[in-house]
Amino acid sequence: MKRNWDKYDPGDFYDELIVAKKQPRQSSHSLIQYLRKLPKETFAQCIQDSEAVIHELGITFTVYSDAGNIDRAWPYDLIPRIIPESEWRCTDLGLKQRIRALNRFIQDIYNERSIIKDGVMPEDVVMSSKGYREECVGITPPHGVWANICGSDLVRDHEGTMYVLEDNLRVPSGVSYMLENRKITKRVLPEIFSLLPIGPVSDYPAYLYDMLASLAPEKNNPTIAILTPGIYNSAYFEHAYLAQQAGLLLLEGADLLVGDDDHVYMKTAEGLKPVDVIYRRIDDDFIDPEVFREDSMLGVPGIMRAWKAGNVAIANAPGCGVADDKVIYAYVPDMIRYYLDEEPLLPNVPTWKCRNKKEREHVLEHLAELVVKPANESGGYGMLIGPHATEEQIEEFRKLIIEDPNNYIAQPTLSLSVTPTATEKGVAPRHVDLRPFILSGEDIYVTPGGLTRVALVEGSLVVNSSQGGGSKDTWIVGDVADDDSRYSIRNDEEEE
Repeated sequence: MKRNWDKYDPGDFYDELIVAKKQPRQSSHSLIQYLRKLPKETFAQCIQDSEAVIHELGITFTVYSDAGNIDRAWPYDLIPRIIPESEWRCTDLGLKQRIRALNRFIQDIYNERSIIKDGVMPEDVVMSSKGYREECVGITPPHGVWANICGSDLVRDHEGTMYVLEDNLRVPSGVSYMLENRKITKRVLPEIFSLLPIGPVSDYPAYLYDMLASLAPEKNNPTIAILTPGIYNSAYFEHAYLAQQAGLLLLEGADLLVGDDDHVYMKTAEGLKPVDVIYRRIDDDFIDPEVFREDSMLGVPGIMRAWKAGNVAIANAPGCGVADDKVIYAYVPDMIRYYLDEEPLLPNVPTWKCRNKKEREHVLEHLAELVVKPANESGGYGMLIGPHATEEQIEEFRKLIIEDPNNYIAQPTLSLSVTPTATEKGVAPRHVDLRPFILSGEDIYVTPGGLTRVALVEGSLVVNSSQGGGSKDTWIVGDVADDDSRYSIRNDEEEE
């Protein structure tokens, strides 16, 4: 593998493991030296072994297509991503700060609306959000927390600055793949875990259970369930995995009913049994046909009544999607200053709001250079990546923005960081992002690292698994001694 690493060149991009050609970062030196010494055949066998483990464990995701629902093996890359613990501490604090402000915002919007009255947030931005639910006005969920599970997407630019790209507050997915990536890496390359002090992620299910239990109306031995749309949902593997790992019931809407006393019950062979907490993996639109979509067969009729009466806790709370909006995202730094009287520790990606005439003119003039996003799409869909778009696509988005400017934001096309990735042609740089998971209840817990998603296609910036992306294990590594002489790749002859 030595020649692979000697030839590896991140170019002008910030590389997560390599400072420059033949020069690993301090935190990744031991890993690079280990991988560099592996014979080529051994490394190839490790990749095959990882693929076999994925098939053996049934780790899949579903791609919705015209041909139906296609189950695919989870795309995993063997080479871990490393972030030094000293750097991660600031990221951890920034994520906690951000989720506190977001939860304060959601609570405010459904109650006092101070942020609107004080002129910090335009009222129409909130009222026009697809995630705003009038049915939630006047509610205060347990601990005042609406978004109990958040997956914030982070990216680095060419200088290494970490930005928040977006906040996922409705039903964020991917944490099971974070956990499984770690297990696969340990099974295939167990030796490398003795090289560095790596932060654990295996305790996430325990933290998830404790957070959910803290929401229960009755705190003694609460009954907690995951509400899944069923086996045909793209994230069903995760629903079943988390239920098994955290000791939760896995139920579908048909397994539940709301009684005349406005309590939620599950149907069992012994009769009805009460349910105290529901971790829902169903969008608001489908959760209660009495309140939202009447044709929904996925939810539970009356569950909103039970929630409003305080007889069941729902995580994430209905209505929290008002903050999972790409236009409202542009105001999060203002939220942090308004609610917490603090400066943001993690910056937003610079963002132009097309609702603003001056900013819209700038966007329309520079469409070929920008990324344009609609307010409520996810998964990489519905957006324009200007540098990779055709003239026809650019003109189509020009019309969309002019017709409905309030629905769009634009951002610069960042030179996303890269990290060494195993490809058919050898080890090569590929662009990555990072999705840490934040649990909020009585306390706030941030996973050490998160799900690193990697664009497996050369030059691509699209990391979503539904569009050809993969993932890799993420290590938060304790600080190592600062001795530059240790961190260059030696040119001595080593076994291939």
